[in-house]
Amino acid sequence: MASLPHLLIVDDDPDIRQLVRQYLERNGFRVTATADGNAMRQVLAGGVVDLIILDLMLPEDDGLTLCRELRSASKIPVIFLTAVGSETDRIVGLELGADDYLTKPFSARELLARIRAVLRRTSSRGDHQEAQIQQPHGRGSILRFSGWTLDTAHRQLHSPDGVLVELSGGEYELLSVFLKNPQIVLNRDQLLDATRGRLAGPYDRSIDVQVGRLRRKIELDPKNPELVKTIRSGGYVLATDVETS
Repeated sequence: MASLPHLLIVDDDPDIRQLVRQYLERNGFRVTATADGNAMRQVLAGGVVDLIILDLMLPEDDGLTLCRELRSASKIPVIFLTAVGSETDRIVGLELGADDYLTKPFSARELLARIRAVLRRTSSRGDHQEAQIQQPHGRGSILRFSGWTLDTAHRQLHSPDGVLVELSGGEYELLSVFLKNPQIVLNRDQLLDATRGRLAGPYDRSIDVQVGRLRRKIELDPKNPELVKTIRSGGYVLATDVETS
């Protein structure tokens, strides 16, 4: 039993917990089901969890809060379950680090397929990711491009005029990947893998949103970008040279 993948369900609906748990156990998983964030933390403190199925609407700490907390200390894959299905909610969840998003009511078979897909992707992404593109710079590098300067030790970006430009975590990771791979066309799957190691599935357009936000920070005219350019049917490319010191 211990060798089976361990899934953690966090949902305050007891019927969903029971039904999902029984279905996943019949399909070869070891499953722990909890009702809230405190119980989730106790399970995580007590052993290895391979994937978390996390309800968005929870008492006390909601799913977004818990996902943010998880991502600050862990890379455990997360699939959201929620009755909220708007595009904005999906993008927020993905940008916080969720791997996939399933709206209630859902098919247990679809959930199983998504779990297997996420586990396949996250278990193999290390070698695949390294073979595809170079990873973001470690601490201590100063990267210069088109007058801009990124200090990776302090995660600070300065404009050509010396102004400090605030970056979100996702924007910083995305810019770091581009700076490590200048003049190389990167598709959405590669960018998702390198920035978060996340599943490139129905919501891979979240990369487009993040690129748009980054462009608003570093482009003179975000509608006609000169630094991060779109390659039709290809992805994106940082169309400038980068100096490292």
